Amino acid sequence: MSVFLFVVVPYVCLTVFVAGHLWRCRYDKFGWTTRSSQLYENRLLRIGSPLFHFGMLGVVGGHVIGLLVPQSWTDAVGITEHMYHVAAVGGGLAAGVMTVVGMVILIYRRRTTGPVFSATTVMDKVMYAFLAIVIVLGMWNTIAGSIMTIGGEYNYREGVSVWYRSFLAFQPDAALMANAPLGFQLHALVAFGLFALWPFTRLVHVFSAPVGYLTRPYIVYRSRDDQLGSHSPRRGWDRVG
Repeated sequence: MSVFLFVVVPYVCLTVFVAGHLWRCRYDKFGWTTRSSQLYENRLLRIGSPLFHFGMLGVVGGHVIGLLVPQSWTDAVGITEHMYHVAAVGGGLAAGVMTVVGMVILIYRRRTTGPVFSATTVMDKVMYAFLAIVIVLGMWNTIAGSIMTIGGEYNYREGVSVWYRSFLAFQPDAALMANAPLGFQLHALVAFGLFALWPFTRLVHVFSAPVGYLTRPYIVYRSRDDQLGSHSPRRGWDRVG
């Protein structure tokens, strides 16, 4: 069962993630969008969207450091285990709270604004559910995992992180996840489920960042009037020839 849950399922989800994006890029280019609803309501969106997106940047950054950077590297530069986990708890909780508050505002806006609610699809609801579960489990693991680490019971950097790196290297060790606490196991499984859903939701816009916006030329506006300045045009017929 551990091999099925922590080897087969993740690779299936990863395959769907890659193949789904290729399929959608090929056959649903016009659907590759955030399906923005800014025209319907802007006040709550201006608050919830930055909170959610900047919070998610912090969450992703924390996962990159926690999963991809081996403990031996941080030990080599003088970062003790206590220092690392204090920073992980502080930064992780701050990013998690921002993300949760932003998501609550966005869901409230989507539920209470008529046109926005009408434009909400079933996949949108499923996506929000998976996102909420992943974020809540991640925040719980940040607190519980750090407390248990201080007590010497479990260190995810010696278990979950090593499994994740072995998974990316196509040499997965299912026993590492099988020995992890239930919260970490559920967090990983729901996260891979979200990856499988990703290509079929509005989350595809993550791969459509408007990088060209930074280097595009300025838009120049010119008046249709031939005269310069603030003088009004001369009335009458124009001379021909």
